[in-house]
Amino acid sequence: MGMCNVDISVVIPCFRDDAALGRLLSQLRAGASQPHEIVVVDAEDGAATHSLCQRWGARRLPSRPCRGAQLRQGAFAATGDVIWFLHADATLQGDPLGSITQAMGRGAAGGYFRFRFAGACRWQARVLERLINLRCRIGIPYGDQGLFMTVAAYVMAGGHSVSPLFEEVALVRKLRQQGPFVVIDDGLRVDPRRWERDGWWRRSFRNRILALAFAAGLSPNVLARGYGNGETGT
Repeated sequence: MGMCNVDISVVIPCFRDDAALGRLLSQLRAGASQPHEIVVVDAEDGAATHSLCQRWGARRLPSRPCRGAQLRQGAFAATGDVIWFLHADATLQGDPLGSITQAMGRGAAGGYFRFRFAGACRWQARVLERLINLRCRIGIPYGDQGLFMTVAAYVMAGGHSVSPLFEEVALVRKLRQQGPFVVIDDGLRVDPRRWERDGWWRRSFRNRILALAFAAGLSPNVLARGYGNGETGT
């Protein structure tokens, strides 16, 4: 794009995760660089989410509980030049918005953040981080890694699939055909709570089985029924 300044719209799908959403919104507003807008696509329509959006100056859109549909709705409502998709439980580090601006100024069509867990995790987390980042070099980085892209690239790629799982797979593949799809080394951390709850290796093995089943042609709607509330992860 050849630009020094871009208007970045942050799109956050949310469903019954108000505590995490509040932390993320406060981090976005406290950052060195500020987004053009924050769009929260809320699938619960709860009073707490309404209050958080008002407090932190975010635009709230009601939606049905399907992450692919929520992301797509938020993207097409966004008014910036670039869209940054964040999970509500993401943790920010440093100046990620500034890093995105620099990447887009160098001509990237989009990109993602290197996978790192938040907090002082066990050794299993560090091993998984390395394995996931190796996989992302040739495979698909998922939504918990903070995907970002120009609006034009998003539209040309067809946007997110309207599905509860693997909604970003086709999108990322098409984005990589449009231009440089870069990885930013630092700026975002992934919440480890689901790995800690389910077991580090059990959770990762389950995710890989789901990915293989999806690649084999199984419907994401069918896969989601056994996954639990659409809790997609890497």
